[in-house]
Amino acid sequence: MKPNVVLYKKIPTDQVVRLQHAFNLSQFDGMTADNHREVLAALAQADGMIGASHPIGASLLDAAPQLRAISTISVGYDQFSVPDLTRRGIALMHTPGVLTETTADTIFTLILTSARRVVELAELVKQGKWQHSIGEEYYGTDVNGKTIGILGMGRIGYAVAKRAFLGFGMPVIYYNDVANPQAETLLHAQRRSMDQVLAEADFVCVVLPLLPETEKLIGYAQLRKMKSSAILINGSRGKIVHETELIQALREGVIRAAGLDVFEHEPLPANSPLLTLPNVVALPHIGSATHETRHAMVACAVDNLIAALAGNVTANCVNPTALERH
Repeated sequence: MKPNVVLYKKIPTDQVVRLQHAFNLSQFDGMTADNHREVLAALAQADGMIGASHPIGASLLDAAPQLRAISTISVGYDQFSVPDLTRRGIALMHTPGVLTETTADTIFTLILTSARRVVELAELVKQGKWQHSIGEEYYGTDVNGKTIGILGMGRIGYAVAKRAFLGFGMPVIYYNDVANPQAETLLHAQRRSMDQVLAEADFVCVVLPLLPETEKLIGYAQLRKMKSSAILINGSRGKIVHETELIQALREGVIRAAGLDVFEHEPLPANSPLLTLPNVVALPHIGSATHETRHAMVACAVDNLIAALAGNVTANCVNPTALERH
């Protein structure tokens, strides 16, 4: 008998077909007030869930007494209480690896765009204000040869470091709980304390997971430790940076600029002070937003759920101890 699965996000048709082949599938385009009753009815019989962009809290889990696995179409899993899932014996699967390179591309786009003031100057051209050679007031800063500091040397941090060192001749320093021998051997990266990375880097890239100990890790005090000419890049999770204090630091010229793909509250409110600052590049959380990568993420999530419900998990499980409860 096929397991029962709830799909709570619109995904490509070919991946829906795979789910229908493997499971009895209940399909929803998001979870809303309008379909809440139908979702709860499906969860009552569900063995698995797959989707993204919706918090899965205790009330939903209480409605799914036989749930064994959740597959999130993302690498981040801060919308879940992992300890609660583990206590309930629910395996949480995610999609690391498939989005590494495209997210690193996005982060490096923020580095280049912030350094050369691309958004600000492109807007100047569109407004018809380019009437003479660009003067010093619009100069940017070089990227090539500058020191990049990476907070978090995991898959994505390493991919950013590779682009920086091999492509732009940038010395790499990094902060991480454990050393990354590959980065140190192949990229000559040097591990430092976080304070040393903040003080020495020309570009500080935040590539950390959002955990209780990393929430609001970067605030005014940390920004004050950076060079006044330095640029902060955040391509991981918005809540790692104290947004109000970042705004203060940017207004005061504590740092040169910021390139941000993530924010404390998303979508970013239209009245956010960040949008009034010329030294901010703000993107709408596009780290993995390419056709190829998003499709690969969905395919990986489907693979993960099939493996989890078949008892064949070998990778991509956030809480493998939950599997021991079955």
